[in-house]
Amino acid sequence: MTIVRAAITQTTWTGDKESMLDKHEQFARDAAAQGAQVICFQELFYGPYFGITQDQKYYRLAEPADGPIVQRFAALAKELGMVMVLPIYEEDQPGIYYNTAVVVDADGTVLGKYRKNHLPHLEKFWEKFYFRPGNLGYPVFDTAVGKVGAYICYDRHFPEGWRELGLRGAQLVFNPNATKPGLSNRLWEVEGPAAAVANGYFVLQPNRVGLEDNEYGEDAVFFYGTSQVIDPRGNHVGELGSPEQEEVLIRDLDLDLVRQMRDDWQFYRDRRPDTYTAIPQP
Repeated sequence: MTIVRAAITQTTWTGDKESMLDKHEQFARDAAAQGAQVICFQELFYGPYFGITQDQKYYRLAEPADGPIVQRFAALAKELGMVMVLPIYEEDQPGIYYNTAVVVDADGTVLGKYRKNHLPHLEKFWEKFYFRPGNLGYPVFDTAVGKVGAYICYDRHFPEGWRELGLRGAQLVFNPNATKPGLSNRLWEVEGPAAAVANGYFVLQPNRVGLEDNEYGEDAVFFYGTSQVIDPRGNHVGELGSPEQEEVLIRDLDLDLVRQMRDDWQFYRDRRPDTYTAIPQP
């Protein structure tokens, strides 16, 4: 039995970047003190979810994937001996920005990054104003806790990316979110378990929680938390996160379940990519 202790976090916007960075550093320290070996924060973890409006001032929250924030948390990862998945606002160059998850190994090595491929552009989710679509495919990273992939928020509605990660050997897929009530409620319940079962890996989904009215006033939306960890058979590992309060969820994951699920259900063997003729077409 190969057990990995994993942590995911949910919180709301404090009102300033520095306190958000300090809060998430404390989350990591608290999780490490409880034996966590890997942690993932929520989407765009150190700022508000600025897709609520279209305002150029939020471009200033972006920084390079090797910038001060990643360097700070890479040093923390090394100190704590913890793998970290850091969902940041990435500046590739002025005017070119991505919604990115940087993966840092337990020795502080920055292994690489995933850029969100699927971007919504609808009421209070104006992401195409802020981001270019990802252009790095669906990388999987060899880490101290196993093979790790990332898939960000709106990505989760697209099964093709989940499958790409599975085909690349992912055992743990982290899906950081900023998800609010509405059409997404039922999808939140079913998409993570469906992806876990179809691909035979663990799905870990941190979500923002609470009302960011300190930034947006009456335009703010209430993020519903309920962060979740799902095993390869589609079962929740432990309880859901709170729908209202910040929380650090820590769960023990038996990685042997990945092989067991894939042996019991031969979805990879029985795939027929030669027959899926419509998928590559525009």
